[in-house]
Amino acid sequence: MAAAVPQAGGQAPPASVVQRKSRTGYVLLFPGMAWLAVFFAIPLVTLFATSLQSPIEGRTGRYKPGLEIGNYASALSEYWPQFLRSFLYAGVATVLALAIAYPLAYFIAFRAGKWRSLMLVLVIAPSFASFLLRTYAWKTILADEGPITSTLNALHLLPDGRILNTWIAVIAGLTYNFLPFMILPLYAALEKIDPRLIEAASDLYASPQTAFRKVTWPLSMPGVVAGTLLTFIPAAGDYINAELLGSPKNRMIGNEIQTNFIEYRDYPTASALSFILMTIILVMVFTYIRRAGTEDLV
Repeated sequence: MAAAVPQAGGQAPPASVVQRKSRTGYVLLFPGMAWLAVFFAIPLVTLFATSLQSPIEGRTGRYKPGLEIGNYASALSEYWPQFLRSFLYAGVATVLALAIAYPLAYFIAFRAGKWRSLMLVLVIAPSFASFLLRTYAWKTILADEGPITSTLNALHLLPDGRILNTWIAVIAGLTYNFLPFMILPLYAALEKIDPRLIEAASDLYASPQTAFRKVTWPLSMPGVVAGTLLTFIPAAGDYINAELLGSPKNRMIGNEIQTNFIEYRDYPTASALSFILMTIILVMVFTYIRRAGTEDLV
């Protein structure tokens, strides 16, 4: 046991005080660890155990404990197109969200002035409505008779003559619904940048483009990384946008998990798909963070 640090008078604190301080940390840590154990660790173990179950012959929807590793191979071989489509849609939506959010977050952080609070409220306000309700609203906005589709058809910009029930509508819905998750981390990172650093770059004869590339962009990278992760991860597992805005050929892996779990009651397949999705996303996240040079976020 480490020696007690002497107090100002040259005397070490009593052993009871040292023990009480050491126990305080564990007491403060206990609620968070208990929460993680009940709502994360135990469900994760249960999910993994379910993914290895085997069916009971003659009893549909009934399974017994087992070690059916083949459930993973079967799930991956049957649903790999949905995995690829999910990551493609989520990746495109993330890039679009970043392209939209960065200028907006930059303006709020550096140019909004007294309107900053109002603009932040407007960014957050759509989240006060139900996710499902917002997606249904997009279904109305992108309808075949709606103003957006009619205008684009008049300009001959839609090859199939419609937006709804296509991949365009799914990606548009994903981009809109998860856009606040991109804007807020970007704003938090940009707002922390000291304007004097940008002024110093200008004093050293850097053009505005160079100052942005050498100063603003690198300092905002924590916000970029956090925003892309907060957008990509839920978008990859989403199923509501593909269900309401897309067609059967636009189904994502979340739709297949939902169908296998609720409609088919194929719990091992649904659990295996969930575990595969989680594993792939974890590998992608760690790789992305290390490549972005922000390992401190892990």
